[in-house]
Amino acid sequence: MKKLLLLLLLPANVFAADLMICNGEYALCAASGSIPTGKMIAVKGKKFQEGMAVCPVLTGRSVANGALMNNSCDAPAGKVWSLFSTVSEAPQAPSWAVAPLVSRSFILGKDSGMSNQWSFLCDKQAKKTNGVQLASCYGPINESPATNGHIKSGAKIITDAPVGVLNPVGGNF
Repeated sequence: MKKLLLLLLLPANVFAADLMICNGEYALCAASGSIPTGKMIAVKGKKFQEGMAVCPVLTGRSVANGALMNNSCDAPAGKVWSLFSTVSEAPQAPSWAVAPLVSRSFILGKDSGMSNQWSFLCDKQAKKTNGVQLASCYGPINESPATNGHIKSGAKIITDAPVGVLNPVGGNF
């Protein structure tokens, strides 16, 4: 619920009109990190370094940025959207055992990064790992989920990824 409260506290003009609720399969990348792919990804006309995060696929209600998903929760066959959820626990790397999601914050440094995987497409992996369906999700590094702009060094980032994870998935909320 803390995460939902954070969304509600954002200024209404930031992206409230783009929020939508989806129901069904989604990838939850909240406790994941991302590895740079060497490619670039465009978000609303701005270019960012692309990161790939491995994330568990869950089923249920989730929150999406409709503007990035053509206002549709439907993902193409073999794919799933990486969305936000208010679940308090989820499968997490490296064992993919279910564990509590623990929020933390950090300050983005000149040589550190974070990634935004919210409302970007993921490829479902062909086989389950320890009984968990995983997806390879692709999204921008150092891009704000609130404004879709570049995040600068010194910004406070909130994530559920553990300390030491490369480019933790989160946002500058």
